[in-house]
Amino acid sequence: MARSNAETVDAYLAELDPDRRDAMSEVRNIILDRLPEGYQEAMQHGMISYVIPLETYPKTYNKQPLQFAALASQKNYMSLYLMNVYGDEDTERWFVDEYKKSGKRLDMGKSCVRFKKLDDLPMELIGDAIARTPMATFLERYEAVKGK
Repeated sequence: MARSNAETVDAYLAELDPDRRDAMSEVRNIILDRLPEGYQEAMQHGMISYVIPLETYPKTYNKQPLQFAALASQKNYMSLYLMNVYGDEDTERWFVDEYKKSGKRLDMGKSCVRFKKLDDLPMELIGDAIARTPMATFLERYEAVKGK
């Protein structure tokens, strides 16, 4: 599944093969357990997303809630999008270094960590990466970049 039309997270997960559903659910659980206050889970762009709601921050470039993280099942892999890692050099350096220390192979684009099975991810690090950026800090970085 490259893109879903599911309107809810439960409907999205129900579309997946059992192995993918289990892996995505585990990653989702660590995200929800460690998600800083203010972010909300939603469906956005055909993915499970973790966003700053428009009620909190309406000044987005596309009039959509500002995405902090997302989780998607692609055709050949699953993806975890970490906008806080992509948007901050110090956090990116920390994340890459910690990933290497885990002994697992990092397959990463700009914000996208690709994985084929749950064992590919250092789950504690994923939780730490999510917990690392409170909403106020993420908004400060977004505004600084947006202002350029």
